[in-house]
Order: sequence, then C-alpha cells, then structure tokens
Amino acid sequence: MEIDSSEIDAVDMINRSSCVLSGERVSSLLRAVNKKLQVVDVRDISFGKDFLLDLSRQGLTCQVLNLRSSHFRKLKMVGKFVQMHVLNLDFSASLTSFREDCFACMPNLKSLSLCETRIANLWTTSAALSKLPSLVELRFQNCLLCSDTGSSPVSSWNKVNEDMDSKSHRDIGLYIELPSLNGEAIPYLPSGIEYEDMNDYDANHDVRSTAEDSSDDSEFDFSGHRQDFSLMELLPDLPRGWNQLVDQQNEISFGTLDMQDEDQFSPGSSNSRHPSYIASKKYISRHPSPICYEKHYRDYMIASLPNLKVLDNLHIQKVDRETANDSFRRHFEYLPYNMNNKESVVSILQKREVRASPTRTHTSKKKFSYASRKSQHFYSRSLSAAKVGSSTWPTLRPLSVLSSISRDERRSFRPRQFEYHPSESSLMAFGTLDGEVVVVNHESEKIVSYIPSLGAMNSVLGLCWLKKYPSKLIAGSDNGSLRLYDVQSTPTISRGIYHTPVTFDEFDQLTSVHVNSIDELFLASGYSRHVALYDISSGRRLQVFADMHREHINVIKFSNHSPSLFATSSFDRDVKLWDLRQKPNRPCYTASSSRGNVMVCFSPDDHYLLVSAIDNEVKQLLAVDGRLHLDFAIASTGSSQNYTRSYYMNGRDYVISGSCDEHVVRICCARTGRRLRDVSLEGKGSGTSMFVQSLRGDPFRVSLRFI
Repeated sequence: MEIDSSEIDAVDMINRSSCVLSGERVSSLLRAVNKKLQVVDVRDISFGKDFLLDLSRQGLTCQVLNLRSSHFRKLKMVGKFVQMHVLNLDFSASLTSFREDCFACMPNLKSLSLCETRIANLWTTSAALSKLPSLVELRFQNCLLCSDTGSSPVSSWNKVNEDMDSKSHRDIGLYIELPSLNGEAIPYLPSGIEYEDMNDYDANHDVRSTAEDSSDDSEFDFSGHRQDFSLMELLPDLPRGWNQLVDQQNEISFGTLDMQDEDQFSPGSSNSRHPSYIASKKYISRHPSPICYEKHYRDYMIASLPNLKVLDNLHIQKVDRETANDSFRRHFEYLPYNMNNKESVVSILQKREVRASPTRTHTSKKKFSYASRKSQHFYSRSLSAAKVGSSTWPTLRPLSVLSSISRDERRSFRPRQFEYHPSESSLMAFGTLDGEVVVVNHESEKIVSYIPSLGAMNSVLGLCWLKKYPSKLIAGSDNGSLRLYDVQSTPTISRGIYHTPVTFDEFDQLTSVHVNSIDELFLASGYSRHVALYDISSGRRLQVFADMHREHINVIKFSNHSPSLFATSSFDRDVKLWDLRQKPNRPCYTASSSRGNVMVCFSPDDHYLLVSAIDNEVKQLLAVDGRLHLDFAIASTGSSQNYTRSYYMNGRDYVISGSCDEHVVRICCARTGRRLRDVSLEGKGSGTSMFVQSLRGDPFRVSLRFI
C-alpha cells in the first residue's frame, strides 16, 4: 500500500504455477498496488467466481491483462479499465458472447485476442467491439503463412504497440525468450504475455473451480476442468521452423485463396466448415473461434470496425476495406427495409402524427418500392427498423406456461408444435409430446383452453386453425389420430369438463395437417408416400392420393388464397405443386433440392414458395412455375441430421430460419436474400443452448418478432 509513495516505477503480477492465494487475497493485492500496476497475468488458473466478478465490476489500472483460459461465459467487464492497452482471453472455452456494454470502460484498449473461444455471433460481437474507440488489432484465430511462402504475418502481438509507453519490452513484462532446439534463444512475444513454462502448471489446480456452480446471472462457467492443450496449442506463435516438430492437429490450411467465399468443406470431411475469408497467399489458421467459420466473416468485421488495422494477424489494406464494404452491402442489411440511418421510435411517431415528410435516406439508386413515402406500410416498417436499430441484442423472453392439475400440483408442459391464432394476436395453440392441446395467451402467459390427451393421442405433430371459424382447430398426432376441437366450448383445466371433439379416420404416422383457405377441406401427410384428403363438414376421408413422392412426405401446405392448390415436400429432395381440380395424378411442376426437404410454405400473397432442405439449404421459388428466385446461401454444417425449418415474417418481407443442430435463428430479407441478423438462443448456465425444433414469425406485428 506504500508503493504509490515509493521509488518503484511499476508492478507486474505474473503467475507461473498453482497459486496458494485465494481470489480475495489476489484482489486485495491488485487493489493495493493501484496506479503502478502494469501487467497482470493470471492465465490458466482459477481464483473462483468471486474473483472474476470483482475484477469485471471493479476494473483494474493495469495496461496488460492476460486472462487466458478464463471461465467467463458472457463477458461483462463494466468496471474501469482506463489504462488497459492489451487484453488476452484466448482459450476461454466457455466464452460465448458479450454483454451490451462490456467494453464501454476501455477507451484505450488497442489489442484484443479471442482465439479458441465459443464466440459465434457477428452482430452482437461487432456491436460490442464498436465500443472500443482505440482498437486497432483483433484476433479470433491465429493466421500464419505456410512454410513455403515466407515468414509469418507481422502482428503487434509480436511487438509492443507503438503507442504504448516508451519502455522496453522487458520493462513491461512482455518479452519472453524460449530456448530453441540448438540452444539459442528465440525472441518470442506471444499474445500479450504468453505460455512461458508450462511444466510449472498444476493440471489439478482447477479442482476447486469444479465445485462452484455457474453464476446466477450466467456470466461464468465453472462446470469443467481445464482443457489440455498440445505444445502447438500452448505456443501458437512459434516460428515456422517449429511447425514440423509438433502435432498440427488443430490447423486448417486455406490453400491458395483469393478473398472470396466459394468453397465449403464437403459434408463428409473431417472439418464441417472452414473460415469464410480468403487471403491472397497460403495461410494456416490455428485455434479459430466459431465466428471465423461464418460466411463473409472477415469482410463483416472489417466493414463494421473502421478503425481496425490488423485482423487475425493479417494487416488490413485500403483495398481490403473497400472490398469488405462492397461485400457487406451485397450480403448484409444494416437495418430492415434497406434503411441506412438509425432513427428513434419517438421521432417516427412524431412525424406520423404531424404527417411530416419522413427523412430521406441516401441509398443506392435502386430503392425498394416499399421505402417510398407513398407506401401504406411506410410508418410501420420505419418503426420496425427503428426498433431493430435501437439494439443489436434482441429481447429474449421465455414463455412460461404451467398447468394446474390440482390445487396442490403444478407441472410444466412439453410443447412440440404450435401455431398462432389467425385473428387474435395474443393467442396461440400448442400441442405437447404427451398428446395435450393448449390454447394460451402468450402475452399474459395464461391458459385459455386445455384439451387433455384422453389416452388416445401421442405426440401432437400437426395443428391448424380454421380461418372462417377461428375458434376451431384440427390436431393430429403421430399415432394417426385426427380431431377437430372447438376451443370456445373447451374449458380451462380447473373446470374439468370436456366436450367430445369431431374425429376423422386415422392417418398412420402422421407428421403434418393443413386446412384450405375456405375451411372446407384439409390434408394429412406423414411417414409415407401418400396424402389423405378430408371433408371437414362431414368428417369423411374423401380420397387417398398414393405415391405422390418416392420417399415419405414431411410437410404438406395449402396455398393461402386458392382452395385447390397445395404443395408437398419430401425427403426424396423434391417439392411439388398440385391442383385438386386436376385430380392430382401428376404435379403442376416439380422442383428439386440437393438434400432432403424438411419444410415448404407459401408466402402470404402466394407469390413464392419457401423451401427448406436438410442442413440450411433454404431457397425461395416462384410459385407460378417453381423457378428459383432466391438462394439464401446459409452455410451448411456438414450434418445430415441438421433439419432446417424456415417461415415468412412481416408479411413476406423477411424470412426466419433455424435448424435442430444449431442454437441460432437467422433473419434474411425475402427480396434480396441479404442477412439482417442472427439471433443466438442461449439458456441460463453452461450447456443450456436451445436448438430449433419449431419456429414461427409473429403474423400480427412488424417488429421482427418470432417464437
């Protein structure tokens, strides 16, 4: 505590082995050093949740902070880090995302390294990093030149930042010498301060961390032991002469690349994806975070962070930035409806009230017609853009609906399928894995109507409301049971009296039901090549259309306006349009995907068909003849079990898409195919990501809301 008045110029805290101090003592020590604290290196060691919580909330006065292998899950460093120039969070294997203001108190941070984390979202990541006005160097992976092309890229991770205090490398604790194989010293300056003597590391030191639960606010993860890294992983910046001496199992070679995003790894390859950006020479990527595998990753980051000079050890030239900006305009939307300037909701409402001319946005000459002031939807779409622009972080609210079986017993449902009510914006119905059908007010989370399984239904896989009679809906289960319910005559759980529904002939192994536009007929399909047609008023099955596909039919959909047109999608890779007026012996047309089709639906105006095939193959077809209108070019994962589902939202302006092997929902413009946002679905605590089994866009709101 007397250091401030002493002749000591600077104090570095560097940990090289297991530490006997508690997190509380270490925090006290750092606070005592105060202003003369310069380097803090607590990599590969856990001082517990309280230490990280205190550090992130109180801040530090150091210039260099090495938290390699930290236990952060959602980074929220809201304390004051005014003097910090370098931050290393490499190998923080639990780190998935950033809180909105986690970098707001780091005005002088110049270099940030995030190799081999779990960060994946381009939008929230770039928005958080944009709060760093001095950031010039960023790493999500370590890019090195292949051995036959010359030396590795020069990076300020291998030298002291020129703008830092004019002290020697050794003075600030950044210069480390590693012995080479011939006994000569190799100058080595890794990520901030790096991996000096791993023999001193106690592999069992993190045992105390496993006894701690995840933080209540999900900021930390102490659920497992430290990952064991190979020599190459521990020393990622070794000179290229060492490359042949160690195992390079984590390397991905880019080959000869040219700043485009053409090739993808084949589904059968050992690496299901590869980094999206391309360099002009042969590079090797080591320890990439998942964000590096996103298409157009490098272009997006360069365009979003205009002050950045080095990304992944590769310098950003003027031509790189020009190329990145052009790529961003071609593949991404900054705001909905091609709007370039953010505007507040209050401002738009004021203009609407006084009927003032809306602010003109300086866009390209090709403007969307709906951006015109004459459009009847202009204000609603402007409000949607304003809400999206107000925050990159979406509002995620779990829909918690509990059933009251008795006064003393409450249990949660297990939803499997759901549908919005066709006319009541607050209502939706969902079917459960236990055969129940529940109508709920999703705004108040109150149950409106409850239909038990009555011992006859298994998992409810098909639901469809009637449009002319919006109190009625058809439910189909995987055991083939088909019923028509009237929810107005169906009580809530507490009343315990149930009216007999209308039953239809069973359809074995059912997966999908859909009612036509005039509520006269409905279709059923399932794990077969056949489709059944039912008359709603009489309750009779009119006909079974056999062998409509070569494999089972996953989904069947009537058009929204024509009562006789319907589309089928099958795992035989075909989508077919049929017309009941022509007796469906042969389809109107057939369109094919490269993989099995999971989903098909009409746009609200019936102009398009939206087709979703396995592993993110999402396309929009012209409904009139099946020609390709748009390929949304979503990156595949290589998984043959990654079942993808896509729907329209905001009328037919946008498309949402999600897959059962990924915890992300993608929002794309249905006119251009450009990506607007990716929404990551994360639960509380480690390992609680949510994977998409079913999703729908809210049909009543233009605020890009979905369930």
